[in-house]
This record gives sequence, C-alpha cells and structure tokens, in this order.
Amino acid sequence: MPVSARALFDWHERPGAFERLTPPWQPSRVLARTGGITNGSRVEVEVPLLHGLLHQRMLMEHRDYQEGREFTDVQLKGPFTRWTHVHRIEAASDGTSVLVDRIDYELPLGVLGDIGGGWFVRRQLEQLFAFRHERTRADLERHLTFADQPRRTIAITGGTGMIGSALTGLLRTGGHTVRWITRRPDESRGDIGWNPATGALNPADLIGVDAVVHLAGASVGERWTPDHKREILASREQGTRTIVSAILAMTQRPEALISASATGYYGDTGAKLLDESSNRGDDFLSDVAQAWESGTRPAADAGIRVAIARTGVVLSPAGGALAKMLPPFELGVGGPLGSGEQWMSWISLDDEVGALHHLLMNRACAGVFNLTAPAPVTNAEFTRTLGKVLNRPAVIPVPAFVLTALFGEMAQGTILGGQRVLPVRLQGAGFRFRHVRLADALRFELGR
Repeated sequence: MPVSARALFDWHERPGAFERLTPPWQPSRVLARTGGITNGSRVEVEVPLLHGLLHQRMLMEHRDYQEGREFTDVQLKGPFTRWTHVHRIEAASDGTSVLVDRIDYELPLGVLGDIGGGWFVRRQLEQLFAFRHERTRADLERHLTFADQPRRTIAITGGTGMIGSALTGLLRTGGHTVRWITRRPDESRGDIGWNPATGALNPADLIGVDAVVHLAGASVGERWTPDHKREILASREQGTRTIVSAILAMTQRPEALISASATGYYGDTGAKLLDESSNRGDDFLSDVAQAWESGTRPAADAGIRVAIARTGVVLSPAGGALAKMLPPFELGVGGPLGSGEQWMSWISLDDEVGALHHLLMNRACAGVFNLTAPAPVTNAEFTRTLGKVLNRPAVIPVPAFVLTALFGEMAQGTILGGQRVLPVRLQGAGFRFRHVRLADALRFELGR
C-alpha cells in the first residue's frame, strides 16, 4: 500500500472502513455496531446469499487487537461453521506497507459442504479481496494527494443516497468528519435537520462546517408525470435555495459549496463533443440543470468557492441505470436501447466520489466541472461491453416505441437521448481517473 503501516492501520480504524470494503455487487447492511475494532467490539451485518435471493445475519467480534499492527474478526453467528479473518499490516522498508488478509473458514456440512459449494465460496472470496485491496489502495492514494491539508468537517445533503453514502465512507476513512443534512436527523449521529420545501435550515447548525456538498434532489429515473416533473424541479430549486440562504446568514461561512448538477444540462446533442464551455440545451432536463446551478450564484457572488459537478451516468449495481439494466442482461435478454446510437457519458461510482473529494480538497477548483469518464461510448457499445463483462449475449434490442410507451417523456430525456461529454476542466485540475475504460469500470463494480 502507498502509505505507512500506521496510516494504513488508522484507515481501518476509522468509521466508514467497513462500508468502503463492502463490494457493490454484494452489499452488506450494518444492523448494529459497538465500538471500533478493539477487543470485544462487535458488528452485526445482513449479508446477501445466492445473488441477493436470500439474506442471513452475521455477527462478528473483533479480537487480538494490536495497535498499528493487527486485529481479527471472528464469526459468532452466521452462514459459516467457522470464520476467522486476521488483518495484518506490515511495514515495508521504503516507508510503505503491506496488507495481509488471512482467512480460516469452514462451510456447513463439512466435507459435503466443501464439495458442493467450496469452489463457489473460494471464487467469491478471491473476487472480494481483489476488490477490497484495489479500493483500499485507491482511497489511500486519493487521501495521500491532500495529506498536507487539515481534516475538515463536511455537511452533505443526499447522504443516504448511492453517491452520498459512498462519499461519506471515503471522507470518513480519510479522517474527515461528515454530518448529514437530512429531513429525519439522528442527533446521536450528529445529523443536521432541514426541510427544503419550507426553507427550514438553522444557520447555527452549520457552525463549524468547512464545506457543504449538496447532492439532494428527486429522482429523474421515474415516469415523468406532471406532478413528478414539478417535484424534480422544485426539489432542486428549493434545496439549493435553502442551503445557500443558510450559508449566507452565517458570520463564519463554509469555505466551499460543492453542488450537484447533470450532463443533461447540454440536452440531446448527438455525437457532438462537449466540454464545460458548451451551451445548454432546450429540453426539460436542461431547464432543471440550469435552475439547479443558478441557485448557487448568490453564494459565489458572496465569495464562497462554488464548484458545480455536472455528473453523467454513474455506474454501480447499487443503483441508477446499471442496476436497472443488470437483470435482463444477466438473463441473456439484454441489448441496445432504441437505435443504440445515443451517447452515454458514464463514470464509475468510485471515480464519481473521488472527483467530488477532489473538488472539495482542491481550493483552486471553482466553477463548472464535468464528472464523466474521458471515454464516452454509444449505447450500442455500452451494451456490447456489459454483455462481454457478464459473459452474456447482448443482441436483443428494445425498440424506441416500447420505451416511450413504458416511460413516456422520461424515455427520450434519459434513455433515448444523450450527450458526448468530456471532463476537460476536471482533468485540468489534476484529477486522475481510476477507470478510463468502460470494461475496467464494469469489472470493478461488478466483481468480474
């Protein structure tokens, strides 16, 4: 690993480490937790079995804690007859470190269990630990880039969503304090309450916050009824107005506001290459993005560093477009949507939260940034690549009229239309993508 043994051990001790080490294709939900990783601390999780068809609880206890060097997880209850996982961290001569995971387990039914499912479990464990080591290394490298900066307190709207929860884990393992701005605050967790529909957010609750990340907004991935279209727009206008008003009412204001937007800003532009200077479109999503972004202008005018994150299609089996596409593709009945010629400006979830972290920590980052991988693809290429990664055919197209009948206006806005967007300013600001090629992103996110 690219950091000292002490830094690597500290990463494992911080809140968010378990969540960062949980693979997106096999999400485990924390049900209860006591303490950290010291002796006697416990964590109870719900683990998916048989591709999520079944779930089982697993209760683990931490033992053999040696500060800076080692700790062990022992299963007390769960799917294994026996499970012991030793995490060992060794110092390397060049100041870096080595992470060693040693697993000792036994399946139910003894020899019969090993014969029937041993090969499957071994393959799952190989995929799991390949993912965990790659993510740990990537996260540490991101934090190392800004190691000379003080740790910060960051407030996040939309913290329970797919992007917000992943960003929370990344920030907390880097030593930052994260506070969620939510309608249902948990005081024991340090949440901040708000109600964007009424503009309720107490500026005093933001005292001590160094930066705000505003991600909240109603989903655009549902059928656009007139009521839902109003909700999509209002949630973004009201939420941004509430955040900005609270910040401007403070005496000591946060240094930065990172506010989400979307590449839908550009409209359906075919194969035209787009960067942050390109004009906006003239459809519904363009209007929404314009309103979303313009709501941050008073903060920028007041001298607060504002960075707008125009995000493309975020790839994760945990949610979004990829999660909806997986079931038919895994059954071998996936294929291009409509003509397949529409462009998809995608980004892996890891690069999405890495880019948000970069915008937070790099004080030179202000203005608009496209959060998309530097190699956009057509829908036809996307479906071919997904089929190859899953080892499934991807030749059954879904006609445009079927999508329009199912989803109405939303189909044209989010499925049949698209943009070919490049992250010119993000790369110019020094951000390094982990996943430049679509196949690499899909293999990492899907464990293939």
